[in-house]
Amino acid sequence: MHVRHCIISAPGKAILHGEHAVVHGKVALAVSLNLRTYLELKATSTGKVSIDLPNIDTFLSWDLSDLQPLVSESFDEAQRLDPELLGRLREFVGVTNGNLDTRSMATLAFLYIYLSLFGSGELPGLSVCVWSELPTGAGLGSSAAYSVCLAAGLLTASGAIPAPLRDPSAPARWGQEDMELINSWAFQGERIIHGNPSGVDNAVGTWGGMLRFLSGKIIPLSRVPLLRILLTNTKVPRSTKLLVAGVKDKLTKFPSVINPVLDSVDAISCTCEKTLAEMTSEPITGEHYNVLEELIDINQSQLCVLGVGHPSLDTLCRVTLTHGLHSKLTGAGGGGCGITLLRPETDAAVVRDTVRDLQACGYDCWETSIGGPGVQQHGAPSVREDILERLGPR
Repeated sequence: MHVRHCIISAPGKAILHGEHAVVHGKVALAVSLNLRTYLELKATSTGKVSIDLPNIDTFLSWDLSDLQPLVSESFDEAQRLDPELLGRLREFVGVTNGNLDTRSMATLAFLYIYLSLFGSGELPGLSVCVWSELPTGAGLGSSAAYSVCLAAGLLTASGAIPAPLRDPSAPARWGQEDMELINSWAFQGERIIHGNPSGVDNAVGTWGGMLRFLSGKIIPLSRVPLLRILLTNTKVPRSTKLLVAGVKDKLTKFPSVINPVLDSVDAISCTCEKTLAEMTSEPITGEHYNVLEELIDINQSQLCVLGVGHPSLDTLCRVTLTHGLHSKLTGAGGGGCGITLLRPETDAAVVRDTVRDLQACGYDCWETSIGGPGVQQHGAPSVREDILERLGPR
């Protein structure tokens, strides 16, 4: 064990613009959410490895002697899954094709990365606890933030990457090469959980800020402003697969109608990217926020044309507009979550009243920000206590 104790966090994600159009070769902008997942890893001498996931009421522990036979030889390839190890783990955990629940997938991802990184030698005793500010199943990248934390924590503990140099009182980040390795292993965790992910969620969790996604190519944008938002979960369940299929069906039936809409969504993403770049290179003005608000309104209308709106999202937009705020869905639509832009001058009373009205609709609502840092390691005891106090009992 190269590191015997560490605390790591990674952000969730939201799509700012480009939902659904990205499936058809258009630009999407993904941004980090300042709602984070935290991992605490400790080396133990108990002869066991355990994982505690309080958000989903799960605590599991295994004897190292039971895990050691699962790895017949070292496999530390971050670019592809080891199907034999994954198969043995699925049998060990008792996961079948009809039992793909959150607990099982989280367990598989943890054990896979743990055994891949430590399986070449004697397995170390570990106690791992992961807890989150992110709701699960809401399209906010909770599983990716989990996978990024696992990858960063286990890579650091195994010595595959060094602990980052830092000021003891502040979070620290790794260098580019180490971040790429974290992202690669996090992507394997996402593949175990989701099957065929795009890689956007784990990339946002790793690098933070904003990413430009186009035709499978992910480009982190080096400088973006930190924007305040309200994040609202309508708690209306939706099927991403069905919503994506619905857009494809519309495109097949009405190509001359839908193709221009997709081109317009692409233009929204590119215009937003240009505006945000201006906000980092020149003084931010009210006009910048006017443009961002107009783009939000137009994009929400476009998404409704594509058939991925929902009455709950219409309510969100109507309620926030009564307070002078502009909202759009984020992610698959059909319910799920929405984001509301807050201007720098937005009064705290306006935010408070808006949250109250949204909660009266039965929604969950958080004031947070987008564009913040990616995966970090926290070190000082005071930082740890601040995190635990903010998140409450685990």
